Amino acid sequence: MAEPIRVLVTGAAGQIAYSLLFSIAKGDVFGKDQPVILLLLDITAMLPVLEGVVMELQDCALPLLRDIVPTDKEEVGFKDLDVAILVGSMPRREGMERKDLLKANVAIFKSQGAALNQYAKKSVKVLVVGNPANTNCLIAAKSAPSIPKENFSCLTRLDHNRARSQVAMRCGVPATHVKNVIIWGNHSSTQYPDVHHCLVNMSGSELACFDAVKDDAWLKGEFIATVQQRGAAVIKARKLSSAMSAAKAICDHMRDIWNGTAEGEFVSMGVYSSGNCYGVPDDLIYSFPVQIKDKTWRIVDGLAINPFSQSKMEATAVELIEERDTAVDFLGV
Repeated sequence: MAEPIRVLVTGAAGQIAYSLLFSIAKGDVFGKDQPVILLLLDITAMLPVLEGVVMELQDCALPLLRDIVPTDKEEVGFKDLDVAILVGSMPRREGMERKDLLKANVAIFKSQGAALNQYAKKSVKVLVVGNPANTNCLIAAKSAPSIPKENFSCLTRLDHNRARSQVAMRCGVPATHVKNVIIWGNHSSTQYPDVHHCLVNMSGSELACFDAVKDDAWLKGEFIATVQQRGAAVIKARKLSSAMSAAKAICDHMRDIWNGTAEGEFVSMGVYSSGNCYGVPDDLIYSFPVQIKDKTWRIVDGLAINPFSQSKMEATAVELIEERDTAVDFLGV
């Protein structure tokens, strides 16, 4: 049996973590022969709730779960980490401008980046989930100068899964029959779900998505809007934000980092933009199609980009530049 890996989840008393922790502890993410030590960080006021989560994890009697460390202290939670999943963030409240949300969250992620820099392994893999995820991820990375920028990513896999599922439902096939959708840009309503390189397995043969769906107007209109607005639609219906689907996406994202992507397939991740071949400005965390091998991602190069896609990719980059510049102004970094 391998040595246990140390996995941090922040916001560990929250909704997403409640759906996530069982999957990690059961071996669905890092493998059925990989023991884990879970470090669960939350604010002091949530520690009594966190104690209940710890009890439930203990009561699952999971063979791979070696230890559980609940804490409200960064120096405890970030120590010697192999993996950091940063879920906890200040939620957007009614009447709150995106700018206000950004101000509250960049301070949190600056502090957590500094804690990663000081206490975690330099090989730690960091996934930022808390919104605004792209910019929070960038601030965390900038605040951890001794950890490679390539070790940081943010979650756009939920959007990727949403896009894949919409196409699958439209074609009447399982979601596993749809591959190579792309989410470009920000995890916000400006993101661009792109199916120009997507393939759909219909009756044993792979078709280009536009040929499989046979409805260009839907793919260029309602489909994009549905994926962009899906988070808001879930909140409207549930009165709570996506939790089960977000936890599943986190598992998919981390499993791919750990085990790699399948041959000929790519997935969407928010990663460092510097040096990309698509004209996206440097020094952003921007969602690209990536392939992963040996725990290292690389942006899929050379995909043809038509003018329709180009304009949408540029629009979401503009929003990310604005967010970054606002965040940097707040922090003076």
